[in-house]
Amino acid sequence: MARLPYPEETGDAGIAALADQIRAERGGRLPNLYRMLLNSPPVASGWLNFLTAIRQKASLSGKLRELVILRVALVNRADYEYTAHTPFALKEGLSQAKVDALPNWLESDAFDDTECAVLAYTDAMTKSVQVSDAVFDAVARRLNTREMTELTATIAAYNLVSRFLEAIKIDPEH
Repeated sequence: MARLPYPEETGDAGIAALADQIRAERGGRLPNLYRMLLNSPPVASGWLNFLTAIRQKASLSGKLRELVILRVALVNRADYEYTAHTPFALKEGLSQAKVDALPNWLESDAFDDTECAVLAYTDAMTKSVQVSDAVFDAVARRLNTREMTELTATIAAYNLVSRFLEAIKIDPEH
């Protein structure tokens, strides 16, 4: 059960309008994460704009994006995030075998060199924040400047998401 209440959409025109915008941008759904964010309309609006840029406007491949989102969720033990993004990962072309291998990716041969470099970068950013030159350079050799910027922002954004979800204990979707 969530540690904070989900706000009512009725009675506040600003919350209702923002909820409608979220539904429009999220396939007609109002996920519990966004329901909770509606407790602060300015934060909900900024979050929506930021995560829409990450997920829908970036040039980073959807396959790499979802790979790192799932890895961040696993490292942070954010089940809501992992469950929510597994279908997106599969839709973006990540195989079920790779999804299954992700918890122990270092011991797996399921991932190519680029994916391994991206996963090492994700782990470094998520677990220790600081990233060694060797880990950074291994990714930067494979991605252009825009992709590196978007990859870094994606990892940082989904660390934010998982920490918010877990601290407030947002209820899983049914």
